[in-house]
Amino acid sequence: MTLTKADLVHEVYKQHEELTKAQATDSVEAFLRISKNSLITGSDLLLSGFGKFNVKDKNSRRGRNPQTGAELTLDARRVVTFKPSGILRDKINAS
Repeated sequence: MTLTKADLVHEVYKQHEELTKAQATDSVEAFLRISKNSLITGSDLLLSGFGKFNVKDKNSRRGRNPQTGAELTLDARRVVTFKPSGILRDKINAS
């Protein structure tokens, strides 16, 4: 099962009766916008009790096309990694 942005908006709306559906949507959109901007600028995103998103630089490296077997060079790039908090990891493993 996948949790979508619409599911997040619905949960925020359900758990905060004082918010309208539009306000819940704006809240989720604002959080995601702030999170994306943080990662785009290369800053880490730490959410206590949830985990930490890091941006890491990967160097260019040799690779291989799996269909043809031809060697090629993969360009340097930036990737986002996630490390769950100990609290989240414990809750996942307890279920």
